[in-house]
Amino acid sequence: MAMPAAGEPAPPFTLPDQDGKPVSLSDFAGRWVVLYFYPKDDTPGCTKEACNFRDNHAAIEARGAVVLGVSGDSSASHRKFADKYSLPFRLLADEGNAVAKQYGAWGTKNMYGKQYEGIIRSTAVIDPQGRIAKTWPKVKAETHGAEVLAWLEANAK
Repeated sequence: MAMPAAGEPAPPFTLPDQDGKPVSLSDFAGRWVVLYFYPKDDTPGCTKEACNFRDNHAAIEARGAVVLGVSGDSSASHRKFADKYSLPFRLLADEGNAVAKQYGAWGTKNMYGKQYEGIIRSTAVIDPQGRIAKTWPKVKAETHGAEVLAWLEANAK
């Protein structure tokens, strides 16, 4: 399933964060939401991406945006990951991958010549009206937080 197109309503969701507290898209009505999907807590690429979002977080927040990371890991796993790298944003536990599927962030991947189903590293930015504003179906983990910030600076008016 492809990512939702710009202008489409963002699929609603409610997922537990790293403390087990429910987080719903509707909690952020009127704000920009950066919803980034990543394969697994505390793996090399995912750590680089999370740390790049961390390093750009204050500037992203200054643009009126909230950052939410999503993977299929448990809340407890997210808590360890957030603590280890001092991540200042919430990580959502999508344990059945239902939200990843709604956002087109689930599909066939290749690793070492094997095909398997998993989370595709991708991001959706949702505007204050709850519509998809921008998607990145593939991202470069090391610099993606900075890339999202640059897009917000140009577009989040």
